[in-house]
Amino acid sequence: MKGDYGKMMKQFQQMQAEMAKVEKELEDERVEASAGGGAVKVVASGKQQLVELKIDPSAVDPEDVEMLEETIIAAVNEVMREAQELAAKKLGRLTGGMGLPGL
Repeated sequence: MKGDYGKMMKQFQQMQAEMAKVEKELEDERVEASAGGGAVKVVASGKQQLVELKIDPSAVDPEDVEMLEETIIAAVNEVMREAQELAAKKLGRLTGGMGLPGL
């Protein structure tokens, strides 16, 4: 029984090390999305942090700020969805679909 526990702890420590490595990789990964025919482009890290936002000057209409706001929201929502998928894919390889909370 002690041998099994030691083996399990070693596997757990290896998984922790691999997860830390993947977390670091996700910080460096980038996903990009756009909306409004490319009028708004956003880039997020694999850690789901918005790192870049570009707005085509032609998309800025003082008479229709609401349209620009909606376009930004659409682009940010899409890039965050893509960042979540990237993280789930990378972390899913480690957890083997164990469904660990927070992953």
